[in-house]
Amino acid sequence: MISSLPIIDISPFLNPSSSPEARQNTASAINSACMHYGFFYLTGHGIPTSKLDQIVDLARQFFFSPLEEKNKIKRHDAGGPEGGDGARGYQGMGENITLGRRDVQEAVDLYREWDHSSASTSSPSTSRTHKTLQGPNLWPISPPELKNVYLEYINQLQGVGAALVRAMGVSLNLDVPSPGADANTEDQEIFVRNTDRSFWVMRMIGYPPLSTPLKDGEDPTEFSCGEHSDYGCVTLLLADPTPGALQVLAKDNKTWISADPIPGAFVVNIGDMIERWTNGLWKSTRHRVIHRGNNYRVSVPFFYEPNFDAMVKPLGKLVQRTGGQAVHEGNTYGEHLMGKVFNNFYSEVLGEDCGKLVD
Repeated sequence: MISSLPIIDISPFLNPSSSPEARQNTASAINSACMHYGFFYLTGHGIPTSKLDQIVDLARQFFFSPLEEKNKIKRHDAGGPEGGDGARGYQGMGENITLGRRDVQEAVDLYREWDHSSASTSSPSTSRTHKTLQGPNLWPISPPELKNVYLEYINQLQGVGAALVRAMGVSLNLDVPSPGADANTEDQEIFVRNTDRSFWVMRMIGYPPLSTPLKDGEDPTEFSCGEHSDYGCVTLLLADPTPGALQVLAKDNKTWISADPIPGAFVVNIGDMIERWTNGLWKSTRHRVIHRGNNYRVSVPFFYEPNFDAMVKPLGKLVQRTGGQAVHEGNTYGEHLMGKVFNNFYSEVLGEDCGKLVD
């Protein structure tokens, strides 16, 4: 299995004093990576490796706690007496399903709190019964420091996500922003404006080793997470050093590329909303997780998504660049997300590095 994903330094878009040349070099590298892979490594994000190691370690401590402790934050259906919202909380081993198969993983799902839909209030409901996605996050009780450490980390990741989508707008050669631009103005800042209240998702995922033997040349029948594409905007994946687990499908639709972790770097991939915005110029790439090592693998992906009420439709300039035919008429990200939740949750549930609610 080859390993050839590009490595991109995002620091020119985080440092206001960076030169235009440095920013353009980063933007050009992103365009090339999105055209040819849909995946790349991201460095220069400014988050210390010690913090990244702590994030993984805290997740591992949670997964190694007794099942009765983990089930205290178990995900429950929306509207039920348990107070679940259908998405947030702990999913036990085998509850996650991709392409009709049970994935060999357990996970905790965290979302942005419900504070920014046009129909929402400024804080989650205090009612015991919650609508889909409108409940509070269910944070692990142990380890006790996990919540505060993760909240700080999520704030840092939102800054990295904003820098990344800003660089994407530049790399697509969109118009320079002008005064008076709004969420629908198709310029270099369109992704920034439509993610400024990102309905982000964070997952803590634990993978025991797969048990089914695999002979040379044989297709796998057991997956840590089955083949899928992420359906949102961009994914920033942090994982422990386990090699050979995350595999990316090359553009020939035959070759699998290993996306082994690089210390201090995120593995980044674009999702289906970026594919839609670019009218297929950049395509979200299918990937899978097959963990056959001897250890218990931990990953913590962060999904930097559009605003809940963001209108996502092909940009006119990119429609013309790709042949003149729009691939989608567009709808809000919230409509897209809720459709996935209602239609797929029980058969195609939250995925991995994985993405969520995969097709």
